[in-house]
Amino acid sequence: MAVASLGYLVIESTDLAAWRKFAGEQLGFMVKDAPGGALWLRTDDRPFRFLVVRGTKDGFVSAGWELADEAAFEACLAALQVGGHAVTRADAATAQGRCAHGLATLKDPAGNVVELFHGRFRDYAQFASPQGVSGFVTGDLGLGHVVLPAPNLAETETFYKTFLGFADTDEMRLQMSPNPADPLLVIKFMHCANPRHHSLALIPMPVTAGAVHAMVEARTLNDVGFAYDRCIAAGSRIASTIGRHSNDEMVSFYVTTPGGFDMEFGCMGLQPDWSTWVPTRSLVSSIWGHQWAPPPSA
Repeated sequence: MAVASLGYLVIESTDLAAWRKFAGEQLGFMVKDAPGGALWLRTDDRPFRFLVVRGTKDGFVSAGWELADEAAFEACLAALQVGGHAVTRADAATAQGRCAHGLATLKDPAGNVVELFHGRFRDYAQFASPQGVSGFVTGDLGLGHVVLPAPNLAETETFYKTFLGFADTDEMRLQMSPNPADPLLVIKFMHCANPRHHSLALIPMPVTAGAVHAMVEARTLNDVGFAYDRCIAAGSRIASTIGRHSNDEMVSFYVTTPGGFDMEFGCMGLQPDWSTWVPTRSLVSSIWGHQWAPPPSA
């Protein structure tokens, strides 16, 4: 009943035109009008990997986690219900809107909205980036990863491992203050049933935008460099310069989205062999680069 991959992310927006421009012109996603006045953002052969819905605020809404098949989906829902977690099954029309055969929603212990689904739809039009991105690393590895707030870190981590089948990849313990006596920031990284280094990370702090960041993995370093140049030329806020992470070895940069959370655009991420992997602990976030911009002013 373990989650197979991160299938999609749902985003709320007061300005869909901003997302159309950002995703298509800067990141190189395919952008398509979707039912109900929403936007589908494509990075592969799925109808969408990001669903942007019109709303009254800007920010991250939910993560859609894919189960391998109906049996795994039903087993997962049954375990959640036995464990005392309120699960709402979506009707057929709502599931259809997510391009899924079956869909259910609930909240994790930190209040993040979790969508569980099974059944794949495909868009048979070949993916062709409007900016010439050679492609994105998806398939069975899923969309990429998402980093979510979890002030109650231990409880939330236990939920994902116990009920959704996630496992530990590693953790970071970062010194965020010049005072060495101050506590370290602990970030938990977890993988699901595929080789991507992590599909989910949890950080113990509230986040106004609903998510810290999402990550997409391009096929080549040139794809990353060209996207970096496009984002700078467009005047987008570069949350972090290009660098290489210490844990998943991703070469990436971070740009702030119209939703207020960041998008990590990277390449060359590590794909561990889980049969031999030993969870690690990192004391630095990056081997080189990743110079972070000051927090945006309120």
